[in-house]
Amino acid sequence: MKRSGKRGTGEQAPKTTPLNEQILKELSIKLQRSSRGPAEPKGAPKKKRRQPRVHLIFEFLRNNNMFTISLVLIGILILTMVAAYLFEVGVNEGFRNLWDALWWTVVTITTVGYGDRFPVSIGGRAAGLVMMVLGVATVGIVTGRIASFLIDKQIKARGGLIVLERKKGHFILCGWKMELENILENILRANPGLKPSEIVLVNDADPQEIDHIRSIPKFKYIKFVKGDYIDEKVLHRANVQGASTALVLADASRKFSVQEVDSRTVMAVITIDALNKDIYTCAEIIDEKYEKYLKLANCDEIILTRELSRILISNAATASGISHVAAELLRPRRGGLATQKIPSQFVGKTFRDLTNYFSTTYGDILIGLLENTGKIYYRKKEALSEAQKTADISTLVVNLQNVKRIVPNKPLLNPGEEYIVKRNTKAIVVSRTTQEG
Repeated sequence: MKRSGKRGTGEQAPKTTPLNEQILKELSIKLQRSSRGPAEPKGAPKKKRRQPRVHLIFEFLRNNNMFTISLVLIGILILTMVAAYLFEVGVNEGFRNLWDALWWTVVTITTVGYGDRFPVSIGGRAAGLVMMVLGVATVGIVTGRIASFLIDKQIKARGGLIVLERKKGHFILCGWKMELENILENILRANPGLKPSEIVLVNDADPQEIDHIRSIPKFKYIKFVKGDYIDEKVLHRANVQGASTALVLADASRKFSVQEVDSRTVMAVITIDALNKDIYTCAEIIDEKYEKYLKLANCDEIILTRELSRILISNAATASGISHVAAELLRPRRGGLATQKIPSQFVGKTFRDLTNYFSTTYGDILIGLLENTGKIYYRKKEALSEAQKTADISTLVVNLQNVKRIVPNKPLLNPGEEYIVKRNTKAIVVSRTTQEG
């Protein structure tokens, strides 16, 4: 981080607190460990020789009492079934083969009792008594284990101790705010294709706060991972490698200073980017001085909370009504400001052609373009590949400088009728209905 400050425009870097320095140090150590692999601690005992399989089996049975009990019960039931067959075969018409004995065994231990087969000999009835007693015990063990598994899973889910190994394409929301309920509601309104079950909350808030959110019917299936979102292990439990989008809020779960909140946001974005280059990252910061650090961390979208509030307040002071216009345009409901995908046939054409297309097709008003959309890491990679397609050194230097100046999601309002539409661009429109961008 110090290095990026030297290469900046001369703006003084934010003061660091002991917590910030500790976070930076811990993250650098974690990233080094992740690249090198787990290192053995000093003084670690040497690996023991591999034990024979027989010893491993006995050790497993000794450490898993429930498995051993189940195995013994199943063995006794099989012996009882064979004994009943031997006593009844040739005497009882219902026991002509082992399949009949197996059918009677299953019907007996499940307490169904069809009555189509039953033992008549003394030995067979004795085996039946054993079967009934052991059958009830076996069913009790199985149902108890299933109930224990479900309860344990529910307790872990409530406490945020789950591990989302198989989840793909989900939306990770890091951090906590008192108004998180309204934020989630607006996120779902702005993304009609996003389901609540695809949202994963990662924060260190009290589980009671999460229970309050989940008590709302629409948020019932939201997932929760408890822990510090700058911790790599916590992000692994949220399966950040398989996520499609990550939003990092200015955390208010603890009494952090503004610098500490923004430092943690930067560290979270750095960690997420290191774990998944394909994820689209959005981050909220309070102090705009930290914006350059997020840009260095390939953050795709940056929300300057304090700056936006300052702009709205300043416009309200001029009695221009702009604050009401901005609120109306940004409110996620029918109508308002939106970004739309541009059909591939309009890439390379003029802004005028695109304006006519949206006006005649959807009735939308095109007010500008949003360039360099998508994951900024790949936009820079593509631009770098194009910049190197020249043999002229001076041209190459200029191209590389232009690559360095690429701004993610760069808005161009009313660029002019003859402006040429580029690749990886979206249209900024005022639409009649909010459509998915």
